[in-house]
Amino acid sequence: MQILYNHLKYLISDRILIFLIVLFFPGIVMVSLPQVPVERSNDKVIISGTIYYIHIVKKGETSYSIARAYGVTLDELYRNNPEAKKVLKEGQVLKIPVVETPAEIREKKPGEPQRDESRFFYHKIRPGDTVYSLARYYGVSAEEITASNPGLDINKLPVDTEIIIPRRNISVTTEKFEISGNDYIEHLVVKGESMASIAEKYNITVRELRRENRGIIFPKVDNILRIPVTRVAEKEQPDKELETDTLNVAGVIQTEADIKMPSEITPVRNLRGTINVAVLLPFYTAENSARYEIDSSVVVKGKPLYRFSKYPEEWLYPPSIQFIEMYQGILLAADTLRSLGLRINLHTFDTRSEPMAVEKLISSGTLKEMDLIIGPVYSSEMQYVAKFAGENEIPVVSPVPLKNNYILKDNPFLFMAIPSVEIAQNYIVKNIGQLKQCNFIFIHNDETRSDPTVTGFRDRLLNEIRANADNNNISFRELFFISRSALPADSINRLKQSLSPQMENVVIIASEDDPVLSETIIDLHTLSRKYKITLLGYPVVRELFNLDPKLYFDLGIELYSHYWIDYKQPDVIAFLRKYREKYLTEPNQSSMAWQGYDIMYYFVSGITLHGKKFIKNPLIHNPDLIQTRFYFKRKSENDGFENNHLFLLKYLNSMDIIILNQNNQKQ
Repeated sequence: MQILYNHLKYLISDRILIFLIVLFFPGIVMVSLPQVPVERSNDKVIISGTIYYIHIVKKGETSYSIARAYGVTLDELYRNNPEAKKVLKEGQVLKIPVVETPAEIREKKPGEPQRDESRFFYHKIRPGDTVYSLARYYGVSAEEITASNPGLDINKLPVDTEIIIPRRNISVTTEKFEISGNDYIEHLVVKGESMASIAEKYNITVRELRRENRGIIFPKVDNILRIPVTRVAEKEQPDKELETDTLNVAGVIQTEADIKMPSEITPVRNLRGTINVAVLLPFYTAENSARYEIDSSVVVKGKPLYRFSKYPEEWLYPPSIQFIEMYQGILLAADTLRSLGLRINLHTFDTRSEPMAVEKLISSGTLKEMDLIIGPVYSSEMQYVAKFAGENEIPVVSPVPLKNNYILKDNPFLFMAIPSVEIAQNYIVKNIGQLKQCNFIFIHNDETRSDPTVTGFRDRLLNEIRANADNNNISFRELFFISRSALPADSINRLKQSLSPQMENVVIIASEDDPVLSETIIDLHTLSRKYKITLLGYPVVRELFNLDPKLYFDLGIELYSHYWIDYKQPDVIAFLRKYREKYLTEPNQSSMAWQGYDIMYYFVSGITLHGKKFIKNPLIHNPDLIQTRFYFKRKSENDGFENNHLFLLKYLNSMDIIILNQNNQKQ
């Protein structure tokens, strides 16, 4: 832990640390009763993962005035301090949850001009907004914004105050470029243009355009590109370079469905140019900065005694550790890519778990300059980022498992790096089709049978079993899970009655809930002494760290997983050596450091080598990765991409784990 703490300080410099704290903890408006001002405390502690202010009651203060000052309700104050509801005394210590207090929206004053949407935007101030960030976001000057809001200091306005932003009149003109000398002409990039559209305009190839403008991967508005004049000519019938999901290879147009991943590894070397990458992960900087907690376990005369205890220096806020490790992997991949000649500008932001923080970051305009966004990790935040990424044609990667893949709908620039349950179900259905003369047991906890994720999976399994059965006699049993806590005497007996002593019993658990998986696996292990059992599991089964691993090997569990590490491979050995040298520790096989490395290496090398073609058709890129394999596909050209690759792992009695291919043969 000392190593991780020291590395957190190494990862986030003092300047970035201060920026993140200011970014995600904006000033809170002081509200208090005029006759008894309440001075807010600056002392914060973490209790069971929640941040609290510690307030010492002063003479004349009331529960109401204190609640108003900290922006909480009386119910919140009393819920965290039950004794305050009975009596409030001078010197009493209160713990008050940290919240952001929105200011009241500025009311319209008499005589204020009517809204004119044709001439102005009406913007409500958000935390972190400045006149300069708004000017950049709306494409006007700071002076124009100031002049449109006379008498207001925009940088000091409360949150939700509405201000006026003048709309800029845009006139479209046809501009002729004069050729300077015999080498090149200059082209000013306007909104909506891409490398392909600019190359088409001047009758040159994208490769020629990139060669003349090294360092520019995706052109941005107001960039000036050099156009080689030797190829500029008028075209009667232009050969349009396809921007849709097609590629033109050796004169043959291929659709996305036709494209196959190269069988050979894509070489990644001699990289050129500059790429901007934003990393949005919840580092919980504020929580990690708190070094004290309150212990209220001791009660004296019926009242809890609050005692302060200091965290050890190496302590880290537990939810942040996995994302710090992911960032470590991202940094190592960036080092590798830089060594190949690429310039990488890495922009890191602490998103925590608050959607408003992500909204504010988007509205600041900072992310518009990015070529790739990694994160955030929560679905509520990803909704905002995916919409923004689509509008600005910036690829964004979801680096962690999400509950479902619905977020991919209508987000064509979104990539899900870890397959959803739906992909695992596809693999299991295909696997089931190869099994014959078995007794199939389908276990779930969908009591009302209304969850399409469960019912649809069951129907697909039945259809596959029927289609591949040698006769019409199939054995398929559906079992609703009841916890042993609810049915202590008969829970295992219900499962036993579903098993067949004559046939192999193939058990599929259609749930990701820990109790369902843990209790069922334990019961199956007990019954495996008398019955032949094969358990097919979702990837989450591998993450049940509360179970004895011996159960997996005794049962011979077969499960799908998005990761597999071969510690004998040279690139894995090299990764571990660099990780130990830089961070003085070693990641375990479930650490997010591996995933961080592979995501960074895959997407940055793909964008650099293939440009926008990679974003439209990632299957053209197949680099050597250390932990996972990316096989991105999507349901329609308007949807985002999901990784469709899973490893099938089998646990053997010899305490070995092997990989099976789809024909259940050892690879």
